[in-house]
Amino acid sequence: MIKQLIRPHILNLKPYSSARDEYKGNEGIFLDANENALGTVASEILYNRYPDPHQWALKNKLATIKNTSAHNIFIGNGSDEPIDLLIRLLCSPAEDNVVICPPTYGMYAVSAAINNVAVKEVLLNEDFQLNTSEIIAVINDNTKIIFVCSPNNPTGNNINPVDIELLLHNFNGIVVVDEAYIDFTTTPSFINKLQQYENLVVLQTFSKAWGLANLRVGVLYGNEVLMHYLDSIKPPYNVNGYSQQAALFALNNIQQKENYVNEINAERIILSKALQQFDFVKKVHASVANFLLIYVSNANDLYNHLVANSIVVRNRSTQPLCENTLRITMGTAIENKLLLEVLSTYNQ
Repeated sequence: MIKQLIRPHILNLKPYSSARDEYKGNEGIFLDANENALGTVASEILYNRYPDPHQWALKNKLATIKNTSAHNIFIGNGSDEPIDLLIRLLCSPAEDNVVICPPTYGMYAVSAAINNVAVKEVLLNEDFQLNTSEIIAVINDNTKIIFVCSPNNPTGNNINPVDIELLLHNFNGIVVVDEAYIDFTTTPSFINKLQQYENLVVLQTFSKAWGLANLRVGVLYGNEVLMHYLDSIKPPYNVNGYSQQAALFALNNIQQKENYVNEINAERIILSKALQQFDFVKKVHASVANFLLIYVSNANDLYNHLVANSIVVRNRSTQPLCENTLRITMGTAIENKLLLEVLSTYNQ
């Protein structure tokens, strides 16, 4: 009986599979979810009062750091909430569509599917860059959002900013630039171009470099009018007080984040070189994020070998252009060393 009450498109929905869905254990070295393995910062807060529903203290602090206005900022429960809210705000179910560029972050498509919004896929090219001409060719009057992840997940490379600006110039809808991994790069953020493009939205997060993945704090930057309406449709207390205070505490300790970034980037260079010694590693894709995508002889077999030795990475082989690939998040120096030791015991 219950199934008869559920909307048909939800019954057929393929849900997002997180790293923790794919590996059920609690013990091991977790190099699968692109978290910060080095640590985090936190603070104390009372729990008997509701939090600020508009997160003004956090917005004001971010506005100062990012050289923008607090009214150009939306704080979400992770980045997934603003992704969902953007689709709900801009797209009419069963009428409108969004464009994604696989291989990319899976929640763009899942959020669209939940909201009964069609998804147009335009694959990245062999260099994992945008096929801008093809994207422009597929958009129509019902295309409301183009999602671009840069640095891209799971490939780890920056998307050419010239291509992103080409889309901004040639598309009347919203271009979302997801910069979840921007802290690991020296590439300027597209936040600097908000005044230039009314249709630009930039996503960032405290889950990666800041080490606050457990607290779910995502940040969306964009046009003030768009932020106003997003604020109107969100749940009243969508970001809890502890998360707000921890994010503020982190912003007052930026040097700690920079230390994490420097160590993670150094480990990525070391691990990238070390992985190339194994004959079953066919290619280590260049990355500016906190993870590496590697092409191997048999991804399923190697993944199982690592899991059997309590090391959990992410098998990305089902993604377009990613056959026989594993995504490896940077762990601590000790964890990365153990990974290499386990890899050295692998017999194809």
